[in-house]
Amino acid sequence: MAGRLVIVGAGQAGFALAAKLRALKDERPMTIIGSEEVLPYQRPPLSKKYLMGEMSFDRLQFRGPEWFAENNVEVRLSTWVEDIDRSAKTVRMQDGSTVAYDKLALATGSTPRRLPAGVGGDLEGVLTVRDKRDADRLMEEMQPGRKLLVIGGGYIGLEAAAVARKLGLEVTLIEMADRILQRVAASETATIMRDIHLAHGVLIREKTGLVRLIGTDGRVSAAELSDGSVIDVDFVIVGIGVTPNDRLARESGLDVGNGIVVDQFTRTSDPDIHAMGDCALLPLNEAQVRLESVQNAVDQAEAAALVLNGEEKPYQPKPWFWSDQYDVKLQIAGFNMGYDETVLRPGQREGSHSVWYFRQGRFIAVDAINDAKAYVSGKKLLDTGVEPNRAILADHSADLKLLLA
Repeated sequence: MAGRLVIVGAGQAGFALAAKLRALKDERPMTIIGSEEVLPYQRPPLSKKYLMGEMSFDRLQFRGPEWFAENNVEVRLSTWVEDIDRSAKTVRMQDGSTVAYDKLALATGSTPRRLPAGVGGDLEGVLTVRDKRDADRLMEEMQPGRKLLVIGGGYIGLEAAAVARKLGLEVTLIEMADRILQRVAASETATIMRDIHLAHGVLIREKTGLVRLIGTDGRVSAAELSDGSVIDVDFVIVGIGVTPNDRLARESGLDVGNGIVVDQFTRTSDPDIHAMGDCALLPLNEAQVRLESVQNAVDQAEAAALVLNGEEKPYQPKPWFWSDQYDVKLQIAGFNMGYDETVLRPGQREGSHSVWYFRQGRFIAVDAINDAKAYVSGKKLLDTGVEPNRAILADHSADLKLLLA
């Protein structure tokens, strides 16, 4: 039997690694270390169905305690690793105890960026969306008629705005860049999503930054914006991106960039340490990227399980993402980094659209807005490496199935 595997991080990637290894009949002793007080659970529904009261927390958990016991997976909750001793092959916990490992997996995820205290980030009522504690605090704040300021026009901010409007709050969203989704999507996708939010009553203010939050008795009560206006707010959601949790790797001397550098086999610069999920900086299309998605966390963790189980199979990412806002499902296949051309195509039913991305003439990604056929077709093209016929894409009456013929 192989020596102990220690998994630092009890999120999607950490659980997926343990589950895949047990599915592969790998019997090595395993310890998962997590800072939260609950067993591993799904995060995406936290800011949607859980927050809306449509899904109880127990339905979010991957497995109950009996699964971990039956599969000989030790879980240490409400604790965290202070440092890694690579020469001794141990991790030191915050209470001073140590855990020895034969192999170590870093599935430490990422942390939402917060506003600095100098602009009011330390005021009560200034929240982020990441874990169950965040969602529980938001649940208390999201009461009908209250005024919410969302800072950041990325997917996290837009999803939070959608839930708040559905719950009857007044929502203002500010984005410092020229438009929402500027970093992650084409202007065509941004325009469609902006129109959807405006139709649902969200006030979107682009090219507008935050100067400072104003507090009353320690709690946020107003916001001064870069256009000189001051608006009343009851609470604030900050959605300005995340930073990878790579401190342990950095301090132990592993190669780190914008995340923990791994090779195509999920190994770090120390062959006995793997990394996966949001914290990992992986090779993709001759670049190093971090893929912040559930799909990548699971796929990369399962790829690491194969390697740990003795199969030297490289991880070849095939990214896909999704975002639910109101009754709109935005599905994304591929990775649009470096795109230089887009094609906007209306779908076959009202309100459906797709945006097709190209780089140097090659198809690299598709955004499908309420258009499952476009998503499936685009994903199959990417999986097979077949280039879409431009004439079919340009013919809005053509069936997208012809792209796969």
